[in-house]
Amino acid sequence: MNRQPYIVAIMLFATINGIFSPFLIAIVPFVIIMSPAFLTDSIAIILFVSSLLFSTFTLILGGVPAALYERWIGVTEGTELSMWIWMAGVALLSLPAVFNFFQYGL
Repeated sequence: MNRQPYIVAIMLFATINGIFSPFLIAIVPFVIIMSPAFLTDSIAIILFVSSLLFSTFTLILGGVPAALYERWIGVTEGTELSMWIWMAGVALLSLPAVFNFFQYGL
C-alpha cells in the first residue's frame, strides 16, 4: 500500500487547520506565556509557533480513531482503511478552518 497520498492529504488538512482555524486564538495565550522560553518577543514567531502547535494537535487528535480501529482489529501495521479514518478525522477537525480558507484564503 502506498501511504504517500494519504499522508499528503492529512498534512494538507492539518496545515490549513493550523493557519486558518478560528480556534487558534485559544493557543496563543499559552505560547505568549511560554515566549521567554523561545527567547522572542516577535508576534510573528508567536503566531507561527501557535500555528505549528495547533496543526500538531490536529494530527494527534485526528489519529486517535484510526489508532483505536487498528487496535480493535489487531493489526501491527496501518491499513488503507485506517489511513482513510485518520484522514476523515483530521478533515472533520479542520472543517471550520476549511470554510475560513475558502472565504479568506483564496
